[in-house]
Amino acid sequence: MTFPTRGRAMRLAMRTRPQVGLTLSGLASKIGSCMSMPQTTEFGVDQRIVYPSQGVGRIIEIQEKRFKETSVLYYIIYLEFSDMTVMVPVDKARELGIRPIVPQVEAERALEFISEEYAPIPSDWKLRYQMNLDLLKKGSVMDIASVVRSLYHRSKIKELPILERKLYDSALNLLQDEVSFSLGKTKDEISELIRARLEG
Repeated sequence: MTFPTRGRAMRLAMRTRPQVGLTLSGLASKIGSCMSMPQTTEFGVDQRIVYPSQGVGRIIEIQEKRFKETSVLYYIIYLEFSDMTVMVPVDKARELGIRPIVPQVEAERALEFISEEYAPIPSDWKLRYQMNLDLLKKGSVMDIASVVRSLYHRSKIKELPILERKLYDSALNLLQDEVSFSLGKTKDEISELIRARLEG
């Protein structure tokens, strides 16, 4: 019987050894390729968006930040009404309710809505406040218009408590802000239009 030489035995062992997992270099390459995969964004730089309860903002930059082994893409948003800049993870934007400014037809529908008849709202101001706060957090232009309409007419029956007055002012500003950008008019023009619709 003949025995393989030491060098031949090592070569045979290397050829017959099962391959388990990836080599370190292969693993690093795979991680690198995953990290470099581009992430799609729904909104672009310089696009105006609506941030619920904050109003219209402008995306001034889309920036990537790395935390340990993970890269996260952020929208850098300048909120004009509050003169504040915020960072929002791209993959959380929809979850937070960030959306495009409504098209002209929806803005006009919101203006029509505030001039229509409205259903009576609860006389308990705390319940009323929570209902309207929830609507404002949803952030659609029709929800905002609903808050403006209901609180305006309630104020004609009885003076609003301080918290409700602040909620009304906030909703009114949010509505004016979005509608003015959607229709291409100044905020003063939209303010007068809203007042006329409410009083009509």
